[in-house]
Amino acid sequence: MKKIFLISLSLCVALLAADTPTKTGIFPEKEMKLQKKEIASLVAKEIASTLPQVIDKYTTLASITNKDTTLIYTFEINTGVKSDETIQKEDRTRMKEAVTTGICQSSSKFLQAGINTSYVYVSAKTKVRLFQFDIAQKDCPVVLN
Repeated sequence: MKKIFLISLSLCVALLAADTPTKTGIFPEKEMKLQKKEIASLVAKEIASTLPQVIDKYTTLASITNKDTTLIYTFEINTGVKSDETIQKEDRTRMKEAVTTGICQSSSKFLQAGINTSYVYVSAKTKVRLFQFDIAQKDCPVVLN
């Protein structure tokens, strides 16, 4: 009796599977974008609950938000005796290279998934925006395995 039941069940499952249309193809772009926005929003909320965070003796992560699928990190920099203009002129290139390399390494999974990153640096003293670096997957070198 048990054997007949299992055979019948298997036959029913096979018949149902044959008649059930399957959904194939690419996940709809609109739904993917909504999912990416939701992920960015959740990440921003989670990290924001731990802020501010001192990164080093010059830098504090002050806030994080998201705009669509971009995570926007805002850092305050203690510029010491240097003026905002001096920091902008002397440190931009070095900072951009360091930030891009760091994001490409630490956020590669987010970038590959289409969640971009923007780092905004402001003066802790004057609150003037010093730099903004927007990083997407296209900005990262291809890593060969």
